[in-house]
Amino acid sequence: MTKFNLDAAHSSIDFSVKHMMVSKVKGSFTNFTADLEGNAEDLTGATISFDIDVKSITTNNEDRDNHLRGADFFDTEAFPNIKFVATDIKKTDDGEYNVTGDMTIKGETKPVTFEVEYGGKGTNPWGVEVVAFNAETKISRKEFDLTWNQALETGGVLVGDDIKINVELQLNPAQ
Repeated sequence: MTKFNLDAAHSSIDFSVKHMMVSKVKGSFTNFTADLEGNAEDLTGATISFDIDVKSITTNNEDRDNHLRGADFFDTEAFPNIKFVATDIKKTDDGEYNVTGDMTIKGETKPVTFEVEYGGKGTNPWGVEVVAFNAETKISRKEFDLTWNQALETGGVLVGDDIKINVELQLNPAQ
């Protein structure tokens, strides 16, 4: 089994949520770690986890970011991290997997399944082998006690319940 190190400069964790029932607000976390140990070309049997520093949230709006860090949403003083640990990996097609695991947000741990696609491997200009993965999922923020909202005069709510999460990872075999 190969242990891989995260190439943070070429990786991202992004999310989107409906705003006012009509548009999407997008954001990302800029500080996170990801661990993979196994065969990059066959994830079955691998160990996979990631840990996100929630204070690193950015939506390109400082007031909104501070609100998200506060008690109404993530309460980063009490719950500084989001964690995911894979518990089951099923191959669904060539280079495609359902990776199910325990996700912990704001003290709530729930099973979440990511659809993962192996992007391939290559060698960068410095002679280092790299592998890449894309992972996507959708979660209900209510399931993780992220319940703040505001009713709209026209009906509906300010913030949707479904959060779409997209993870792009580039990794290097540990030396």
